[in-house]
Amino acid sequence: MGAREEILGRIRQAVRGAPEVEIPRAYRTAPQVDDTADLVGLFAERVRDYGAVVRVLPAAEVPAAIAELVRGRRMVIPDGLPPEWSGGAEPAGGSLAELDSADGVVTGCAVAIAETGTIVLDTGPGQGTRVQSLVPDYHLCVVRAGQIVAGVPEAVARLDPARPLTWISGPSATSDIELNRVEGVHGPRTLEVIVST
Repeated sequence: MGAREEILGRIRQAVRGAPEVEIPRAYRTAPQVDDTADLVGLFAERVRDYGAVVRVLPAAEVPAAIAELVRGRRMVIPDGLPPEWSGGAEPAGGSLAELDSADGVVTGCAVAIAETGTIVLDTGPGQGTRVQSLVPDYHLCVVRAGQIVAGVPEAVARLDPARPLTWISGPSATSDIELNRVEGVHGPRTLEVIVST
């Protein structure tokens, strides 16, 4: 018997005969955002609050903006990324060493959440693998306005729970016990978002 089985066995023995207790589940299933809210504006505001750079642009201007941001950089270009979003960047390779030496990654997203300023990647076309979005130090994410939902419940309803999901709320950052903020520990140090309207 392994340690796991031993621990679970002790728990089962301790609760044997205890009455069943119904656990109240009052999960919020609707956003706290007004139906008339400007989802693009709210999303941009919340993403900025996290310290990311946000540009809201008409779809026709997005390719030129991407080209300007990635000029002269070696970028990870995931499979399925619309060609006009590559910005003509020199593609980086796919090995871990090549990802680590890349200047950044350009991705799309599966869904974005206005209320929390969160971007969700599900490794679908144009989003790359989890390692492609977490190893490079710079992440440029293009979000189509139609992908922005008001709250987490709507986002979860659009996602496939069987897919690997990466939820991004601003650049990677953590604080130690002394509250010293360190960026880039668990993902890109810099996040830029272009919202395509």
